[in-house]
Amino acid sequence: MLRGLYDWTLSLAARKSAEWWLAFIAFVESSVFFIPADVLYLPMALARPERAYRYALTATVASVLGGIAGWLIGYYAYDTIARPMLEHFGGLDTFERWQSSGAGLMLVLLVTSGAAHLPPMKVVTILAGALHVNLVVFIVSAILARGARFLLLAWLLRRYGEEIKEFIEKRLGLIVGAGAAALISLYIVVKYAF
Repeated sequence: MLRGLYDWTLSLAARKSAEWWLAFIAFVESSVFFIPADVLYLPMALARPERAYRYALTATVASVLGGIAGWLIGYYAYDTIARPMLEHFGGLDTFERWQSSGAGLMLVLLVTSGAAHLPPMKVVTILAGALHVNLVVFIVSAILARGARFLLLAWLLRRYGEEIKEFIEKRLGLIVGAGAAALISLYIVVKYAF
């Protein structure tokens, strides 16, 4: 099933309405969808490198708006919508562990999720709402994390073009994941050492 969704999402890049689809996928990825917007963003930016930054802006704005939708689901409809959705996707146990960790971990999760999909953005946006994380703090962190991710991809694609595509598709998650692990480690050191 996931492979079919991936292939369908990738096929959207060839359409005239690709930028609208990018916005839609980025929006729903931040609150309910499985497939990251990168799957659509990468082929679009490779096909039209002069629009890579424009596509990055589109994906960032839509992703942040989708994140706000996820935050609202967590804030206002945790029991009726978010909890059953998390149970269905198998993320409820992890969600409840993070929920007991508090707002400090929440900010680290917002950054790592926005930058590296670790953990998935939809889980973190709903968790932020359920924990009543300040909406302004949430929006600013989402803009910084998602904007940095898409702008980095745009810069890499503009600078290195087609040759970087395979590297990005296979290894960027690992590199950003290592950065995310470093941030989490830094948080733990700061919290327990000082």
